Amino acid sequence: MLIPHDTRVALDAVVDLVNTAPEDDREDGLADVAALEEFVRRHNVSGVDRLGPRDLRAVQGIRDRFAEVFAAPDSRSAAGLINELVAAAGTTPQLTDHDGYDWHVHYFAPGASVADHLAADCGMALAFIVVAGEKERLRRCEAPGCGRAFVDLSRNRSRRYCDSRTCGNRLHVAAYRARRREAAG
Repeated sequence: MLIPHDTRVALDAVVDLVNTAPEDDREDGLADVAALEEFVRRHNVSGVDRLGPRDLRAVQGIRDRFAEVFAAPDSRSAAGLINELVAAAGTTPQLTDHDGYDWHVHYFAPGASVADHLAADCGMALAFIVVAGEKERLRRCEAPGCGRAFVDLSRNRSRRYCDSRTCGNRLHVAAYRARRREAAG
């Protein structure tokens, strides 16, 4: 699956955003404005000036909506959620080349809030996945106790874990040790 750079960047941002949500043993990764500022810096979200509590609440709200897209049972449901997010953001597609990146499309309106920026760009990235007939690539980690979101970009759509080095290896090592105990005992 060929994914342009700006779409890949937006997919990475939406996955990271969804994974900031508080879960069973995970604290909220966007608990305060400082955490939002770090998220914006880490993902090079352009055109964002000062952030405040209102921005934080808005981004937490779209984070919850993006989580619904990952949980959607089918493409039609995901498309409806994405359409709502993108429409509410007031998308204004425009070509741009900045920060050393070649031409790409920004979907947020100039001067948009960080929440509208993320809703528009990340929503459109998810829309491209759905349009390509690849909604099943929007997944949650199958490792017990994890459940983090990820986009399976493997060639054969076989990825099961958010990170093969942590969740995947942990389960493989546990299975190996269980087989060794069984064989020894």
